[in-house]
Parts: sequence; structure tokens; C-alpha cells
Amino acid sequence: MVLADLGRRINSAINNMSKSNVVDEKVVDDMLKDICKALLESDINVKLVQQLRKNVKASINLDENTGAVNKKRNIQKAVMDELTRLVDPGVEAWKPKKGKANVIMFVGLQGSGKTTTCTKLASFYQRKGWKTCLVCTDTFRAGAFDQLKQNATKAKIPYFGSYTETDPVQLAHEGVNKFKKDHFEIIIVDTSGRHKQEQELFDEMQQISSAINPDSTIFVMDGTIGQAADAQSRAFKEAANVGSIIVTKMDGHAKGGGAISAVAATQCPIIFIGTGEHMHDLERFAPGPFISKMMGMGDISGLMETVQDLKLDQNKDLMKKLEQGQFSIRDMYEQFTTILKMGPLSKVMGMMPGIPQELMAGSDQDATNRIKRFMCIMDSMSAQELDGEGKEFINEPKRINRVARGSGTSVVEVETLLQQYKGFAAMVKKMGGQNGFLKNMQAMQQAGGAGGGGGPGGMNPNAMAQAMRQMGGMGGVQNMISQMGGMGGVQNMIEQMGGMGAMQDMMRNFGMGGMPGMGGGGGGGGRGRGGGMPDMAKMSQMMRSMGLA
Repeated sequence: MVLADLGRRINSAINNMSKSNVVDEKVVDDMLKDICKALLESDINVKLVQQLRKNVKASINLDENTGAVNKKRNIQKAVMDELTRLVDPGVEAWKPKKGKANVIMFVGLQGSGKTTTCTKLASFYQRKGWKTCLVCTDTFRAGAFDQLKQNATKAKIPYFGSYTETDPVQLAHEGVNKFKKDHFEIIIVDTSGRHKQEQELFDEMQQISSAINPDSTIFVMDGTIGQAADAQSRAFKEAANVGSIIVTKMDGHAKGGGAISAVAATQCPIIFIGTGEHMHDLERFAPGPFISKMMGMGDISGLMETVQDLKLDQNKDLMKKLEQGQFSIRDMYEQFTTILKMGPLSKVMGMMPGIPQELMAGSDQDATNRIKRFMCIMDSMSAQELDGEGKEFINEPKRINRVARGSGTSVVEVETLLQQYKGFAAMVKKMGGQNGFLKNMQAMQQAGGAGGGGGPGGMNPNAMAQAMRQMGGMGGVQNMISQMGGMGGVQNMIEQMGGMGAMQDMMRNFGMGGMPGMGGGGGGGGRGRGGGMPDMAKMSQMMRSMGLA
């Protein structure tokens, strides 16, 4: 994504500020100058950039006696908050309701990728378990129905259209009524592309809207038009009562940031962004995670959604093995299969916090080919070798030659795969086992549910002490928290996950129940309830009192 370059430049400006021994007005001005220059070169409106600079300076108190480290942290937070505000329209988007027909009308400019986006959205909701369909009313462009038909057939989505009917209003009315009778939940109506000056097409769009009475009208906008998005989105909002916007072509143009900020200024919510031409290249847009991902800090909520969509969290056998610190070559094969299902590697890696931006610089196809080559090598292994831990290859090195010949690869490639496996297995052993991270999480979980109320926020102090002993005492807990970036890092991670509720949902999805009951249900906190989520303010206070924060 081109916006990753903007994220790198902003990160570079913040890092230069962080390296300064003294944080004064000159250091802050230099940082803001670099950030503003990067934003302006990404086609973001100069007035919005000036406002961002003004707001950041207003929220920073350089005279405050909090120490250089805290000042730097406060400045970083102020920059992140203002960047998020830059792309946040402050309006909640419409959401479909289960159990009823939700009619969605698509409008947009010619060539903005409207027809393809219709199918992408239908496919998105289909993966979520909705009954979706498509209606083509574009009688203006030659081949419009053929394109929609081809896309819908590929995605296995029912569609309606006609080669003979020339009245788009009649087509819309017939198609919507047909699918309503068949109890479809998401009915997406594709209209002709138009320009804001084409009054006849605007009138036609309003007639279609009156005929089908859509629950939501979505404006599909080309991200490459940059700041011009402001005028276009305002014109469509006035003419068609646009409820939300999808910005397309965000994968290959430097003006995408300008388009998003311009739309946000019109206070019309962006619900998705198009990041490629394939069916899965449609990402849900949320201001916080979008900025976090752009800055290389990951998008945990997006990653969780991908995992849930593909039902990757239902492999209970693997979770049990991981808890015990066990990981075979066959397990690695399954993980590679999972990664390939999740879509382009750069997209998946971009959602993971802590992945260096340089790792995503290569071609997706190259990385995918490497994984497929590794899988080809594993296909040439025997069941004993796959279910083992690589010892067979150490005891009998000739096996490496046999696998290389059978897979059509070299001995070096087989050895590289085995080295990769060793790294994965070592990491799993640290996570699992008696004192591993997964066991520690379970110990904390039991500590929260082993009888209500003693310590901070209702955690049983005896169970808490036992859990901490399993973690290796204070040093173990402190080490775990410091690895996550301190208490600030823990809180940031939970915020990225969409708050406490989303984190608890994730724990349940992975068969680990709730988090420890620190502020949960008052009295009896039995194990069956899994506890409430911790109050982060109380948790921070408790950690500070223990000398951990």
C-alpha cells in the first residue's frame, strides 16, 4: 500500500524527536515540519494539515515537569490522536439488520470500480453468513451486465439483470422484488456510472432510489482523485442522500490519503477501502486501526476478523498441542495453508504489530511462491517425518537428499525449511509448556474465577500469588509486561482490539474463557463465568504498586 510510505515518513519524524536528549519547542517544530511536509505531499488539504499542526501544539505542554520520556510519549500520543481525527468523519455508518431485506444502492463516477466493488461487498457479507445477491440496472455502459454476471458467477452469488430491458428503474424494481420474495438479506443494486455534471443520469438515479427505497446508498469513489473527492462526495451526498462511502484503488496511488481526509471533512462515513482487484481486497475502514496499520503498529481487530471469517480459530487439537508446547512439521504445513487462505501476505503482515515495514517491501507473489515451495518439500516427507520434530533428519542426514530429489528442490532448500521449523518449534515451546505464556494466561484466568473479591478489583489474592509464582515471580511478570511495551503497550494492544469486550470475545474464540475477574460481577465470581474484564486504570495502579509498570 502506498500509504505505508507516508507512515514510514511520519514514524521517521517521530523517531528523530525521540532521539533528542532535550524536548523543547525547536525539536517539536522540526518534527511537525517533517510530518506536515509528508502529509502535503500525500495530497492532503493544506487547511487540514494546518489544523493538525495547531491541534498538536495546543495539546502539548512542554513546561510540564514530567520528564523527557513522558513528554515524548505525550507528543507521540498527540500526533496519533490528530492523525486519527484527520480521517474520522465523526459519524456512525449504517449497518444491515439480520432477518430482513436490506436494500443497498451503489452510486458513483464512471470508472471508479463500482461494479467490482458491488461483488466484493456481496462476497464480504456472504462470508459473514448473510444471504446476498446482486441486481444490475446499468443499461448505459456496454458490457456492464456481462461484467457483473462474470464476477457474481465467480463468487457464487445470485444475480439479476437483462439484455433486453432498457429501463433501469423497471429493472431495479423487478430485481429487488424478486429477491425480497426469496428472502435475501443483502440486496445490492448496481447503477450506471455518472459525473456530477450529468443531470439526466442524476435524475435517473433519484428515480431508481424512489422505486426501490434503499435502506442505504453507498457512493463508490476513486481514491486516485485526491482532494477532488471533497466536491464529488458533497455533490452526490446532496443528490442521492448518500449514507456512506467506499474508497477504491487505495493500493497503487499516493493520493489515497488526500481522498480519505477530504471525504472525512464532509462528515460522510467511509465504511470500506478497496486495496486490489481480487474479491478479498476489500477492507473494513475504521479510523484508529487504519492509522495504526499505516504507522506499522498493526491492526489486531482486522486480523481477528480475518481469523473468524476463515474459521481458523476452531482448530482445538492444534490449540491443545500449542498449550503443551508441541509443534510438528505437519503443524507447520497446516499453518502455511492457513496463511495462504488469509490473502496477500503483505496484507496479513500489515495487521500484525511489530512486523518491520522492510519485511513487507518485497513482492507478495515471491513470498507466496516461497511458502508453496516449502509445502512442496513437506509433501515429499513421510508421515513419520511430518509428525516428528526433525530428529529423523539429524539421525539420518540421507533423508534430506531423498526429500530434495522427491520434491525437485535442492538440499539447501530442505535444510532452510528445517531451520525455519526449528525457529517455530522453539517459539511454541516458550509459549506452551508448564511455564509458557498460554499456561500463564490460564493461570491468570483461574485466579480471576477462584472466588470473588479479595485483591484489587475483586481478584482472589491467593490465586493471584499462585499464578505469579507459575510465571516465575515478579521478575517473570515484569519481563512479560516489558516485552509488551509496558503498561502503555498492554493498554494500546487492548484498544486496538476494539476494547475490553472484543478482547474477551477473542479469548472465548480460542477456547480460553474470559480474562481474570478484576472488576467483574461483584460477589461469587465462579469459574463458569470466566470473570469480567479488568479495569485498566485499576490494573495500572496495581502494577505500579507492585513495581511492574
